[in-house]
This record gives sequence, structure tokens and C-alpha cells, in this order.
Amino acid sequence: MSEQEVTEYIESQDEPKRSTLLAMRASILEIEPRLEQSFAWKSAMFKFNGKFVAGLCAHKSHISYSPQSADVMTALADDLAEFVVSKASFQVASDAPLPKSLLTKLVKARMAELEG
Repeated sequence: MSEQEVTEYIESQDEPKRSTLLAMRASILEIEPRLEQSFAWKSAMFKFNGKFVAGLCAHKSHISYSPQSADVMTALADDLAEFVVSKASFQVASDAPLPKSLLTKLVKARMAELEG
């Protein structure tokens, strides 16, 4: 469970998923530099004080982003209206990283939940 495993996972993906995952990982770590990277549930995971903040997983035709909180999903429902959403995650196009503004909302909402 380490940054190296996350890097290996991302590097093993085909393009354009690899570039999208790399861009999203870079943005997440810029937004919240205290996050630790780990690999769990076949996903790149980001944790704070041992609790999950975000997850990225490559699938055949998309990438999924999980804010690790149904409450965050509900609170940001308007921001996620254009995405295919499930209870705990939503689909991101393989060739289009999430805008940093949306990633910021997602990460900050989860961090506030954990720190609250």
C-alpha cells in the first residue's frame, strides 16, 4: 500500500486512461498535499489520517471517482449532474480528467467531513 503501487497501477493502464489518471492524481495531491497514496480494491486511493478521501479506478470504458462518502455525493449532486452516478462513485471519461475546480470541491468536502 504505497505511492509506488499507485504509480505502477496508473502506468499499467492504456492511453488515454493513463494520462487522465496521472492528471487527476497530480491535481488531488496539489489540492491536499497531506494525503497518502495507497492501493486498495484495485484502485488508486488517497487517505488522510488512515481514512479514505478519494479513489480512482480504471474500467474498460471509463474511470470511476469515489469521494468515499455518500454524503459528499449528495451534497455535490448538482455538480455531478452530467455524470453517470452510483451511490458511492461516478464515471469520468477516460480521456477527460475532472476539472480541478470540481476535484477541489470533492476533496475539500470529504476533508471537512473527516475533520469535522
